[in-house]
Amino acid sequence: MTRATAHHFLSLTNVNGAEIGEILRRSAQLKAEWAAGRRDPLLAGKTLAMIFQKPSLRTRVSFDVAMLQLGGHALALAPAEVQLGERESPADVARVLSRYVDAIVARVYAHADVVDLARHATVPVINGLSDLEHPCQAIADFLTIQEAKGRLRGIRIGYVGDGNNVAHSLLLAASKLGSSITLASPPGYECQPAVVAEARAAAEQTGSQIALTTDPRLAAQGVDVLYTDVWASMGQEHEREVRRQVFAPYQLNAELVALAAPDVIVMHCLPAHRGEEIADSVIEGPHSAVFDQAENRLHAQKGLLAYLFGVSGGPGIGGMSIGGMSIGR
Repeated sequence: MTRATAHHFLSLTNVNGAEIGEILRRSAQLKAEWAAGRRDPLLAGKTLAMIFQKPSLRTRVSFDVAMLQLGGHALALAPAEVQLGERESPADVARVLSRYVDAIVARVYAHADVVDLARHATVPVINGLSDLEHPCQAIADFLTIQEAKGRLRGIRIGYVGDGNNVAHSLLLAASKLGSSITLASPPGYECQPAVVAEARAAAEQTGSQIALTTDPRLAAQGVDVLYTDVWASMGQEHEREVRRQVFAPYQLNAELVALAAPDVIVMHCLPAHRGEEIADSVIEGPHSAVFDQAENRLHAQKGLLAYLFGVSGGPGIGGMSIGGMSIGR
């Protein structure tokens, strides 16, 4: 990985499977160390600035606590304090913050803003969510799948719903880690063609199988993981009523779960609109890994920060298998 791509974490298009695997390994290692009572201040003296244009629960708290547990400090900046692109340009914000802090997380509407921040920053910039991707979520997702299934290569994932930023990152990560994925979306709401093309190119190298369909039953058939997300993302509230009608046949419910593998895990990145994209009985049911997935945002952020800052904390505890390869001891 070159310095340009190692320095920032903006998109999974710029990260290969081995690099994702290393972030996952460090995430699992740090999670195990914390559970065992090990408290290494790997990021002592480091400060993380967090820019939020959108509301945040998991992203804000997980990065804040991750920095705390690693011995550093996080500073959350609300929309009114920064007014990115209005009060100050992303370029000026990046230049100023680079003089104050050691890394920047940005949760933005337009992906171009986080790219602009990275272009002008001299410290690592992390995409905490944009309209194009949610790469931090994908790291937590595959950490959760790894824990539940013991492997990633050959895992079959079914995604039902909007071809949004979460779907993009899930698709890219799956293709690069050797997991197969079928995405079912209504016509006109599919993943962007450029993202699909990138994933297909990666899949040729890993053996991952990628399928796109409009039939949610096909996406659920025999899969190891069933995943969904909200029908209307932040910024699409004006489309909510239309989307609710269009996506009604795409609810992740007991009928879809019954089509999957007997030991399927159900995932949702939260927040969830229960009774819309996911049935309450499913999110609270025996197959749900939703809150393990939410917890793993914390451990994934720790692994990502350790990776970007180039710290490992020693040999760690145990190891994990990524895509069929043993990484760790």
